[in-house]
Amino acid sequence: MSLSRPITEWQLRTRRLSLGTRTLIMGVINITPDSFSDGGQFLSPNQAIDHALKLTEEGADILDLGAESTKPGTQAGAESPTVSAEEEQSRLLPVIEGILKAAPQTILSIDTYKATTARAALRVGAEVINDVSGFSWDPAMPLVCAEAKCGIVLMHTRGLPGEWRTQLQLAPNALLNLVRSGLAESLSLAQTSGITPESIVLDPGYGFGKRLDENYALLAQQSQLLDLGRPLLAGLSRKSFLGHTLAPLYNGETAPPAQRETATIAAHTAAILNGASILRTHTVRSAVEAARITDAILAAQV
Repeated sequence: MSLSRPITEWQLRTRRLSLGTRTLIMGVINITPDSFSDGGQFLSPNQAIDHALKLTEEGADILDLGAESTKPGTQAGAESPTVSAEEEQSRLLPVIEGILKAAPQTILSIDTYKATTARAALRVGAEVINDVSGFSWDPAMPLVCAEAKCGIVLMHTRGLPGEWRTQLQLAPNALLNLVRSGLAESLSLAQTSGITPESIVLDPGYGFGKRLDENYALLAQQSQLLDLGRPLLAGLSRKSFLGHTLAPLYNGETAPPAQRETATIAAHTAAILNGASILRTHTVRSAVEAARITDAILAAQV
C-alpha cells in the first residue's frame, strides 16, 4: 500500500495543530447517563475531570467532550431532543472549566450539534466544535463557528438516529458517493458562512446511518475522501458493527462494548493506512501504541 497522507495544519480557535506527520489521538469523554459504551461512568463533573486528566496523561492530543448520546434510536437531532441545550450546557460547562483550571493547555473539542451550546463552550475555552450532523441539524451552527474562528469537525450522518435501524443497505460505491457528496455539501456551507478550509477536518461518520457491514466498505475506501481536500478523522472505537462481526466468538451474541478493544485497534490501524490523521477513541493508550506502529509503517514506504 502506498499512501500520501496530507501534511497540513489545523487552525483551532487560539492555536494550530500539525496533522499528517503522526496520527493524533482524540480521547472521548461522555458526560451522559446513556452513551452506548460508558454512559453514566463520567456523569459527575469530578469524575469527568479526573478521567480527562487521565486520558491526557495516557497521550491524548485532544479531548472530545459530549453531553448528549447520539446512539441509534435516540431523539438527537430531532425538533425536540431528549437533552435540551440547557441540560447539555449544565453537564458540559463545569467540566470544561475544571479541566482547563487543572491543565490550561488542554485542547478541548465539544461534541454538539446545538449552536447555543457551541457558543457557550467556546466562550469558556473550547477550541473545536465536533458537529456530528455536518452543520445539517442546526442552521445557526455555521455562523457560531465562523464568528469564533474555531476548529471544526464536520461529520457525515445519514438521517437521524431514530431512523438508522430501518434504513436500506447501500452498495459500497453508492455509500461512498453518498458520504462524499454529504461532506462536500457541509464544506460548501462552511465556505459560504465564512469559515476557512484550514479550520476543518472531515469525519466519514462510521455507525452514523451506516448499516453494519456498510462500515467496512466505507473504511476500505476511506482514502478516496481525501480528494475533498481536508484531513480525515475516524471514529471507530467500540462501534456496534465491530461487536456484530465478533458475534461468532461470543456464542452468536454481539460482543459487548468492553470486549471490542482488540477489534478497535484493528479498525484504527486500517483507518490510518487509509488516510486518517486523527483517531477518536475511548481507550487512549492502546490507540497511541497502535498509531505509533502504523505511522512507522507509513514512514517506511518507498
